[in-house]
Amino acid sequence: MLFLCIHSLWHCCHDFYVYSKRSHIKFLGVNKETWLYASQYYNIIVLGSTFIILSLTPSNLIRTEGLATLSMVGTVLGSILNIILDPIFIFSFHMGAQGAALASVIGYILSDFLLIYFTRAKANRLSVSFKDCHIERKKFLDIFTIGIPASITNLMSSIGVALTNRYLVVFGNENVAAMGIALKVNMILLLIIVGFAFGAQPLLGFNYGAKNTERLRAFIKFDIFIEVTFALITAIILSVFAPYIIQSFMNDAQIIQTGSLMLRLLVLSSPCVGIILVFTTLFQSEGKALPALILSISRQGVIYVICIVILSKLFTFHGILISQATADVVTAIIAILIYSKQKTVTR
Repeated sequence: MLFLCIHSLWHCCHDFYVYSKRSHIKFLGVNKETWLYASQYYNIIVLGSTFIILSLTPSNLIRTEGLATLSMVGTVLGSILNIILDPIFIFSFHMGAQGAALASVIGYILSDFLLIYFTRAKANRLSVSFKDCHIERKKFLDIFTIGIPASITNLMSSIGVALTNRYLVVFGNENVAAMGIALKVNMILLLIIVGFAFGAQPLLGFNYGAKNTERLRAFIKFDIFIEVTFALITAIILSVFAPYIIQSFMNDAQIIQTGSLMLRLLVLSSPCVGIILVFTTLFQSEGKALPALILSISRQGVIYVICIVILSKLFTFHGILISQATADVVTAIIAILIYSKQKTVTR
């Protein structure tokens, strides 16, 4: 009897997983030609998701201690191992998409090990020990106030990519592949911009807490200047060399042409992304959850959905391509308007 119950429970869990996997992969814009590869990659990534998520905690702990270099070392070494293992698993072991996913998970496992070791060995005030875990109720709420908008930003990013793929897949898998390459390249630019924004966040928070209005405004202006200037210069460089960059990933004439256009349209609005990040981190530092939440759900969430639905109807394929840039501009305007309405801190 017990065996039958366990057997039935196993089949129920398995059926639920299969149904859930089909729903998730279909939502991501997979069709029958790419189903097998996506499914293989999905299985490994889901099994290794714990290791992927785990790395976020110690990396931020040691950054908080001022050990940003060690945080970078742990993350980069994991990425390097991933890069080394990719061709070995994919080509030498003939594992295909499963090999790519497995290489990613192993890379994260190495990062987890290194980051936890660095935290235990080098951190003076923060700990990964369960016996040291105690958070006051107010601080617990403060953590969620600051963390939820950041979490939603990452969630919206995934939803935005999935939505883009669903709209592009009807125009052929080669366009989905071209967009995947363009998004990866654009992500390098965006991650650097994100790094600048979060690097400035403590300074914004310190001056807001000290009610030093003059210095706070100076930091905001400087933050925006750095973000916009870097984004603009990098966007110009990526736009000029777009065909060569896309070709380095896939030497196909159609993908190079389409991917170059996609990349140029993506980086076009990167200065607006910098502005959005400055004000998002500012609102988080000030403990203003609602403005931060609005910006978090806008760029690749609500605003993006509205843009891609409307523009794809008006301009079909090219409407999809300009949707992200349009959403970036609209969200940047919203960020500026919200900031202009906020009460000024008195010194």
